[in-house]
Amino acid sequence: MAGCSEFQLIERYLARLGAIRDDVLLGPGDDAAITQPGDRPLLMALDTLVEGVHFPADLPAYWVGYRALAVNLSDIAAMGGEPCWALLGLTLPAPDEPWVAEFADGLGCLARDSGVALIGGDVTRGPLTVSLQITGRAAGVALRRDGAHPGDVVWVSGRPGEAAAGLAVWQQDGDRELAHWRGLQQAFIAPRPRVALGQALAGVASAAIDLSDGLAADAGHIAERSGVALHLDPACCRPSARLQRWAGEAGARRLQLGGGDDYELCFTAPRGAGGAVRAAARRARTPVRCIGEVRQGEGVWWGDERILEAAAGYRHFAD
Repeated sequence: MAGCSEFQLIERYLARLGAIRDDVLLGPGDDAAITQPGDRPLLMALDTLVEGVHFPADLPAYWVGYRALAVNLSDIAAMGGEPCWALLGLTLPAPDEPWVAEFADGLGCLARDSGVALIGGDVTRGPLTVSLQITGRAAGVALRRDGAHPGDVVWVSGRPGEAAAGLAVWQQDGDRELAHWRGLQQAFIAPRPRVALGQALAGVASAAIDLSDGLAADAGHIAERSGVALHLDPACCRPSARLQRWAGEAGARRLQLGGGDDYELCFTAPRGAGGAVRAAARRARTPVRCIGEVRQGEGVWWGDERILEAAAGYRHFAD
């Protein structure tokens, strides 16, 4: 059907395929699926990175490998889990051994640091594409998107919007070596999956999601799954100083709300849990801030104005 988003395609045709199994606790629609073949639930997620869509064609192979794992680790982080095993599908235009060696260095370095074992996969010929499936263990009750309640507080980690600005800086060849913007580039090239924060928030946060498509779009997924409205406070959502210097105030707001590729965590927690949230952030050595509240209703609101879905973030099949 022309005009469908990737989310509509999944919901209409792919969300309920196959057998109904008692050991599937949560299927499509969250950051990871949840299965329980034994005593402890498993979290399973898969992401595909396509050259020219998810990373620039001139991005060094090391960082392609790093990002391929980082975006999957972010999904496990959003569920509060422990990443354990990965499967890799690598499609190459040609058997470029130096490229693969550098790619493997980037992926392998992050895998070792994260305690992830690459246990299998496949290599085929075609347009440069990386698919990586990751499995982890839930730390008790997994964080999900559907647990936000009216009265909860909305939080976010890190500096949303900087990754999108970093991609724009990378694409402007003349600015690449300017030390002033190197931090923005790094935000895109080497995202920091917030695994430690997700684990620390298990049992504290009521709902969570990782920011891959932009703060507004991903907050919208929590709102939709939880049946609530997320009201973001513009005064609490101030973009970082370096993002404002690069993009200007209005541009920084647009990147912050709709830029994507941040791989930070947006989460909700009961109003009285602020101390526990800050303690979790300190243990994880990750900055967090309160940016709004959960109310009855639907959608994501910027002050008194509802953010329209069409303007909320990246869509693969947008016209």
